[in-house]
Amino acid sequence: MSAPTTAREVRDLVADLLARHDPATTERTAFLNARWEAGLAWVGFPVGLGGLGAPRALQQVVEAELAAAGAPDNNPRRIGIGLGMAAPTILTFGTDEQKQRFLRPLWTGEEVWCQLFSEPDAGSDLAALGTRATRDGEDWVVTGQKVWTSTAHTARWAILVARTDPDVPKHAGMTYFVCDMTDPGVEVRPLRQITGEAEFNEVFLTGARIPDAHRLGEVGDGWRVAQTTLMNERVAIGGREVPREGGMVGVVSDTWRAHPELHTPEALDRLTKLWVESEALRHAGTRMRQQLAAGSPGPEGSAMKLAFARLSQALSGFEVELLAEDGLRHGEWTMFRPELVDFTGRDAGYRYLRAKGNSIEGGTSEILRNIIAERILGLPSEPRVDKDVPWKDLPR
Repeated sequence: MSAPTTAREVRDLVADLLARHDPATTERTAFLNARWEAGLAWVGFPVGLGGLGAPRALQQVVEAELAAAGAPDNNPRRIGIGLGMAAPTILTFGTDEQKQRFLRPLWTGEEVWCQLFSEPDAGSDLAALGTRATRDGEDWVVTGQKVWTSTAHTARWAILVARTDPDVPKHAGMTYFVCDMTDPGVEVRPLRQITGEAEFNEVFLTGARIPDAHRLGEVGDGWRVAQTTLMNERVAIGGREVPREGGMVGVVSDTWRAHPELHTPEALDRLTKLWVESEALRHAGTRMRQQLAAGSPGPEGSAMKLAFARLSQALSGFEVELLAEDGLRHGEWTMFRPELVDFTGRDAGYRYLRAKGNSIEGGTSEILRNIIAERILGLPSEPRVDKDVPWKDLPR
């Protein structure tokens, strides 16, 4: 069977799925697994891995048809790290066995993923990381600390970068692994944030054992593998598909409409400019996803993520100022560990505080500006005096 190339062909496949598995009577996980088997999980993936080998743009047709039929989705906000970061990396660098083992439960949400990249001394400069992985027979023994790890408290698996050779320059001595978060050598501790909750975590690895069969890519090639993850992460954060007046601008616009007594010409002017910027960013995201249908993410995702962070902070700041003292109220300060970030379902105070993290997570805005300058605009690179120095000789 050849891969479908038209929306009509895909609609026929969706209709067949719905005829065989009525969403009204089929258990949610069973329906998701049937959707996987039909190749309608992510149509751009290969046959047998939840896809059809079809153009990625046809995924929008699948989602629209299933939503209209009331079919359950896989709660993508809850499993965003798996979908947006782990999956494309496994697809690119994983063995056939790794793809078969990890991709299906990742997509159905039966297994949640997290990302073990950043460290207390290796955030923006990820290549400076010091978590060590030492070979022991068919295993790697990993010791170190990771930080700012979203969903670590709910995750079954993690994508992990560790140092396997300290005697070569920092970018050359890293290796990429899949880490079992249930291993007794893995300890997850909550990090309470400015919002009061502990969405992030710090993770301590003390002699955690990872089988070599869970290594992604070659030994020492972790930096290249990690770049695939990071490029996809920035697209996932800044380039996600939203409807017109969706996301933060929709919430702030609703706040505006609900409070006509707070309207002023100056406030209207500010909101109009932010609304226009949101629309421009939304259309830029559509254009970027069209380009992605023909290839892999590039530095353009960094520009989208940078713009998303700036706009999110500007919108949340406008909302707080508009509401005056009511905007300063944050309705919930009890420490808890959420499964996902909910910008739209919370109060203005929460949105304002949480948006501060948008310019840090997924690559700081400062680093993204460097990427844009060097890889999009072609400006000279910043001097890197440690480029050829063995990691073990770098000052700390």
